[in-house]
Amino acid sequence: MTKVHDEVLAANQNYAKDFGDKAKLPVPPAAASPSSPAWTRGDPAKFAGLAEGDAHVIRNAGGRASDDAIRSLVISHKLLGTNEWFVIHHTDCGMETFTDEVMRGLLRQSLDTAQIGPGGWKDVGKGPGSSEGDFIDWLTIKDQAESVTADVKRVRSHPLVPSDVPVYGYIYDVKSGMLIDVPAATKAGRV
Repeated sequence: MTKVHDEVLAANQNYAKDFGDKAKLPVPPAAASPSSPAWTRGDPAKFAGLAEGDAHVIRNAGGRASDDAIRSLVISHKLLGTNEWFVIHHTDCGMETFTDEVMRGLLRQSLDTAQIGPGGWKDVGKGPGSSEGDFIDWLTIKDQAESVTADVKRVRSHPLVPSDVPVYGYIYDVKSGMLIDVPAATKAGRV
């Protein structure tokens, strides 16, 4: 492990000591608007002890290693010199509440916002919908540790990722504020 890695984990431990009521933050953004961040219950700069300009934070739904996330990582390394990467998912992620088929079915019915209830997701929109969602891999999550490991392996094995860039795998616990190491992921991401 590197100095940066150790500094991030030490900062996270300090952050988690005063976590308090943040454990009760809701899944949907409190101020639901088109500009609300997709990840409402954790600020990577805060839980990793980063100041503005310390790191590039690439965020997407589920924290997945999508083509665009890898594109951003490669640019960050090649042109800006970042040389350590963390793949971080979080507990109680909304991406665990549906499958690709559920999302595709909802989109076929309407493009309006769906609702979740005891029986799962339900479309309450008027339509029309679209079948274009059938062509997207929504990168849903069945198991957090498995998805972090799969993403670290994908990043590590990508032909545009240098072999000397370590890739660490963690899960952010939204109830405690702690980063939880995913040993299989971190092992897969070693240089």
